[in-house]
Amino acid sequence: MAHRELHRTEHIGWLRASVLGANDGLISTSSLVVGVAAANPAPGAVLVAALAGLVAGALSMAAGEYVSVSSQADTEGADLERERRELATSPESERAELQLIYVARGLSPELAAQVADQLTARDALGAHARDELGLSESTRARPIQAALASAAAFAVGAALPLVLAAFWPPSSLSAAVGASSLVLLAVLGGTAARLGGAPLAAGAARVAFWGVVAMACTALVGRLFGTSVQ
Repeated sequence: MAHRELHRTEHIGWLRASVLGANDGLISTSSLVVGVAAANPAPGAVLVAALAGLVAGALSMAAGEYVSVSSQADTEGADLERERRELATSPESERAELQLIYVARGLSPELAAQVADQLTARDALGAHARDELGLSESTRARPIQAALASAAAFAVGAALPLVLAAFWPPSSLSAAVGASSLVLLAVLGGTAARLGGAPLAAGAARVAFWGVVAMACTALVGRLFGTSVQ
């Protein structure tokens, strides 16, 4: 009985965008809250900064991801259009090209010719897209999906420091944001590593490390410049 195998590469597009967005949302917004709080601002300033950081960051992530993935989609489209033209003008050369690809992968010339003939008869452009260009449906560039995933993930990551900025006492806000963010970063990094097939501890450690660096640097900036301004 045939069964469908699930592979991690099927989720690589949205997984990459989601993990990047959530990490960025949590690290950047937490760092912003810690940095502003370290400057001892007027009441409400930390909350405004966190909210502005969430909105600006989510839109920035969406725009950047859309532009980046759109460029990839344009390249894929141009390659497919070129293959479509070549199939229309020189089909025999394209069939021979497929045969050579299959021979290079280990098939005999005779079997490679049969495979190339059958795949060309069924879906010539699909065969060239998959076997010559390395394009498939599971890894195809999807700009809108990537942009929405990035924006949503950023907002989810930024929600924790935003909520703490709204309800936590200012006197211990930096410590609360720092501790909770590190825990969540470790969980997020470990989860991403597990989904991607990498060691869980290594994924958690590298994300938490850069979170510590970011929050420590912004806290130092807030402390130095906040004191000088006052």
